[in-house]
Amino acid sequence: MSTWFVTGTSRGLGLSLVRQLLERGEDVTATTRSTERLTAALGDVDTSRLLAIAVDLTDEQAVDDAVRATTERFGGLDVVVNNAGYGFLAAVEEVTDAEAREMFDVQVFGVWNVLRAVLPLFRATRSGHVVNVSSILGLTTFPGWGLYCAGKYALEGLTGSLAAEVADHGIRVNLVEPGYLRTDFLTSRSLGLPSATRSGYEAVREMTTAHQAMPGTQLGDPVRAAAAIIAVVESGDAPLHQLLGSDSHGLAQAAVQALIAEFAAGRELALTTDVVPA
Repeated sequence: MSTWFVTGTSRGLGLSLVRQLLERGEDVTATTRSTERLTAALGDVDTSRLLAIAVDLTDEQAVDDAVRATTERFGGLDVVVNNAGYGFLAAVEEVTDAEAREMFDVQVFGVWNVLRAVLPLFRATRSGHVVNVSSILGLTTFPGWGLYCAGKYALEGLTGSLAAEVADHGIRVNLVEPGYLRTDFLTSRSLGLPSATRSGYEAVREMTTAHQAMPGTQLGDPVRAAAAIIAVVESGDAPLHQLLGSDSHGLAQAAVQALIAEFAAGRELALTTDVVPA
């Protein structure tokens, strides 16, 4: 039996993960903006091992308090899953300063608050596992997704460095990069839109309309994705980058091939900038 700390749990992937963990008999701290919505969504699941806490992840003290409450309730902490987040569809030019900062507050600085709170515990016990939920859009880009991609790319860089820093402390780190999951991520509850649009971005408007019509048709199953996260933790040998979904895998492969082609095309110029030996 392990103790898990999961963020972003009142719906979608986070909710599926909490449900499966509780059904397995694990101890779970679930942070959410609404504990009432979370407990109602869990229905007839036994919640005696659940500690549901309303936490603003951008509030460092609130995060510290939630981690402390976890160790006091369960006697320790084994696995952290940073899952909280939301989408945002807009051209780069349309994103306001406030909208950009709010996205990074959740997707980057909120994760950093959690990491600062849990890593001392993990280092002290020379154990622990961090799973950061990224996206295929942390490995590739699409027009209209600039803000979301920027946040996920930042999370990818943070996580890669973290994994190298804490390996000698017995701490494991993984990224999971889902494709489109059949959740409400693309509904108005989880998808931000620009406060004002600008002419000239008709393709972005078309993409927005297409994505808003997508719920219910996505390839990914959030229940299976949650089970995959548990498998990543249990296996102990999952790669740093664990793709989830055939769409994610295909897009990632295409992105890698495109990068290889770009590197080859730019090689001649790249080699001209070395210092010329005297």
